[in-house]
Amino acid sequence: MNVFRVSVLVLSLASAPVLASDLDLSLTNDSVKGQVNFFGNNSDLQLGAGYTYHEGSRHIGNIDFHAQGRTALGNLPTTAGIGMRGIVWDQDRADGGAVGLGGFATVNIPKAPGLSFTGGLHYAPSILSFGDSDDMTSLELRASYRVIRNAEVFAGYRYLNTELDFPSNPDVNLDEGVMAGMKIFF
Repeated sequence: MNVFRVSVLVLSLASAPVLASDLDLSLTNDSVKGQVNFFGNNSDLQLGAGYTYHEGSRHIGNIDFHAQGRTALGNLPTTAGIGMRGIVWDQDRADGGAVGLGGFATVNIPKAPGLSFTGGLHYAPSILSFGDSDDMTSLELRASYRVIRNAEVFAGYRYLNTELDFPSNPDVNLDEGVMAGMKIFF
């Protein structure tokens, strides 16, 4: 089964330039994530898919769907999106998922061309969770700098937490940590 997952990941990353607007690769100390977004910032919709491998044989997949548009935060040009993120996860003794509602915003800093800040938050209560998940919170914060026209580097923080649907209801951080990565635009 792991060979199948790796093959699907490699195939999807190889086909990304044909079907995608951007490819996002990031690392924490314990995980690696690939994210493909299919539409650009000027589109009214955004659809994306991602896969995270976390140390200890934890596999996390996500599908994102957002309505997005351009706005301003103060005098700062901003791209914002409101929608949902579906997340599934699997490890040896448990698995689950959720459909989180929320959104994201990317704020560009005109006085520092190429510099932007992005934040995204999605939350799924127990009614939108399944499997061993009782609720789920996904948070990502990043600072990005566009080094060339079609590529940027970033650093930030990623947090993905679920409460397990077991008698003791323990919280589990599925993925958490300081991250660094790069985004390539097609």
